[in-house]
Amino acid sequence: MREIILLNITGKDHAGLTAALTQVLAENQANILDIGQAVIHDHLSLGILLEVPPAAQSGPILKDLLFQAHQLGLNINFTPIDEDEYERWVGLQGKPRFIVTLLGRKLPAQILSRVAEIVSNHAFNIDSITRLSGRFSLKTADTGKRACIEFSVRGELKDVDALRHDLLEISSTEGVDIAFQADDLYRRNRRLIVFDMDSTLIQVEVIDELAKAAGVGDQVANITEAAMRGEIDFKESFRRRMALLEGLDTAVLEEIANTLPITEGAERLISNLKRLGYRIGILSGGFTYFAEHLKQKLGVDYISANELDIADGKVTGKVKGEIVDGAKKAELLQKMANELDISLQQVIAVGDGANDLPMLSLAGLGVAFHAKPVVRKNARHAISTLGLDSILYLLGVRDREVS
Repeated sequence: MREIILLNITGKDHAGLTAALTQVLAENQANILDIGQAVIHDHLSLGILLEVPPAAQSGPILKDLLFQAHQLGLNINFTPIDEDEYERWVGLQGKPRFIVTLLGRKLPAQILSRVAEIVSNHAFNIDSITRLSGRFSLKTADTGKRACIEFSVRGELKDVDALRHDLLEISSTEGVDIAFQADDLYRRNRRLIVFDMDSTLIQVEVIDELAKAAGVGDQVANITEAAMRGEIDFKESFRRRMALLEGLDTAVLEEIANTLPITEGAERLISNLKRLGYRIGILSGGFTYFAEHLKQKLGVDYISANELDIADGKVTGKVKGEIVDGAKKAELLQKMANELDISLQQVIAVGDGANDLPMLSLAGLGVAFHAKPVVRKNARHAISTLGLDSILYLLGVRDREVS
């Protein structure tokens, strides 16, 4: 009868351990069926599932392994695996796999416990847990530190709405973000990212800044907030706000453009995605004047926004052409994907307002970034605790891989 044995090896890590142990298996012509290794704080945990050759016996192999482990200062345990149990395990490999990404400034144990419980309640099994964020010192007060771990889970997704509801409840009460997505080829093969501009790529609403300069800041801000909450149709709110800007001197535009506050992590995210071959776009209900400024500053490839109508050095209170609203953003995103000859599953869209929801739902990875409650609730993914560069974690990129 075929012998299958699971080895669990633990102890202080140092160079050459895996080579020495697998050399024993090689000398005994054992077949490795599965292997996994992790090192946390210089402590090794190594698992090997091996098949004893039909012409051999397990006794001598285990004796040699025990001797080698003792020499290396390691602990080793052996567990015999029934052949039928092994075949049952093999049969599970066809089940769908998903990624749960947990990120925040820090990750207390109670949050990991709650996420693990939700995963279990929805009949998923955790295959592995990986830290994507870098190590950070406990002695320095770094307000910009990031913490991220990734769960690889396996199982059938029966009720995605219920699962997202449970995870969103943790996000809304614990100050962390949790993303759930399929672990498929598209996740590792995105090619285009498009951003809303105002309150996403930059930390202000440009139209509010223009309104302040025109002395109508409170009026415009109230309309903006109502539109972002989805209480007013975007086109109607846009016309109302623009009308209040009539007569504003265009010299103000350059002043505002030169002082736009870039959102945390935007430059880090864009520079690294460009290094990976991504194309970068801005799809904005704001204005081309400011989008062009960001295009030069950040290395953006495409922009689509509203063009201010200007006459005699003054803003007329109107825009040229069609207003870029939510439906138009989705249309333009589809057009970009077609021109690049890529699937929408290869597109990332990032926005904060209700008018961004159409493009967020269309993209393979739609991220509501520091968004209004109605947007977080309706988007598939939301980030509210970290900067834009945390999107790299959703792609499985580790801090050590980022320039």
